[in-house]
This record gives sequence, C-alpha cells and structure tokens, in this order.
Amino acid sequence: MKNSIQLFVMASLLLSCGQSDNSTTAKPDQQEGMHDMSIYHLPSDWNTHHGEKISFQDLKGQPLVVVMIYTACKTACPRLVADMREIEAKAASQVQLQPRYILVSIDPENDHPEKLKQFASDNGMDGEQWLFLQGTESGVREFANVLSMKYKKIDPIDFSHSNIISVFDREGVLQYQKEGLGLQNEEIIENIQRVSEKN
Repeated sequence: MKNSIQLFVMASLLLSCGQSDNSTTAKPDQQEGMHDMSIYHLPSDWNTHHGEKISFQDLKGQPLVVVMIYTACKTACPRLVADMREIEAKAASQVQLQPRYILVSIDPENDHPEKLKQFASDNGMDGEQWLFLQGTESGVREFANVLSMKYKKIDPIDFSHSNIISVFDREGVLQYQKEGLGLQNEEIIENIQRVSEKN
C-alpha cells in the first residue's frame, strides 16, 4: 500500500510541475529539506473547524494521525471517532511529542466549519490536539487518493467509504495504516510513539 501511495504523490508532484506559471507554488525556503513523499507538497488549502484557512504544510513538525469521515454518518464514522478518541487517550501519556489528530470530511458541501465545530464539541474533541478539516471536492479527492481511501456518494446525505487510520511522521510522510473498526489499537499506538520520538 505504501508503494502505491508514494507513486501517487510523485505523480501529483510531476503533474503540478507542468502547470503554468500562474499556479500557486510554495516559496523555495518552504520546500527546502522536504521529503519527496511528504503530504506537505499537496497544494490544497483547507478550512478548520475554527474557521481558519491552512495547508498541510502548516502542520509540519508534528506527527499526524488521520481519518476521513463525514458528520451525518450514523454507522462507521461514530466508531472511527470512538477509535480516534481511545487512541488519543492511550497515547497521550506514552509519546514524547503529542501528535495532531486530524479528521477530514469527505462531505465538504455539507460539513462547513461551523458544523465541524459543533461535531467536535458534541464528541468531546475540543482540545488543541484535535483538528477537523473541510476542503474542496478536488482537494478531498486528491487526499483520499494519497491515503488509498475510497468513498462514494450513494444518496444525498450518505456515503460508502473505507475506514482507515493513517499515521504520518513529522515530515508528513505516511508511516503506518490500519483499516477496520473497533480496532485492537496497540500497534497503532506503537507507531505513534515511533513517529513522536524527539531527536
């Protein structure tokens, strides 16, 4: 899975290099020292549940634990959210550098920042470690492809989707993925510990 993700990121970067000079590019000092497989190369911008605009590069230097959900989901997503809360609670006392826990909406049309903020509050995810993101349709699809995460709208308010938890290191490079719900999460926590070690 990791090889296919690396190939996709490389392809995305090569395509972006072929765009016209009018496209938005990062400043040279922002790109310096960045790993070729880093998600920080992705050009998309996101709205946070606090109403701020960010890019993934703004998260550089922090380990990331990522899932993709949508707030109207009544089946898999509540379980994914519970898994993330459990992982965060168990990992908090075991890591040297606290990660950010990122929940990216696959329904950007409906999951606007105010709705994501209410969802975060309703689920007890108000702390600084939690970040909910709304992107554009194309940005969300691009990021889902990086994660090898599949989703499809099956009616106006429902999606079918993969259930994947992904762990990125501080350089934005994917290090570990686990698919499923109600997971035995010791292996996930071990990988979070590994990417959170201070040099």
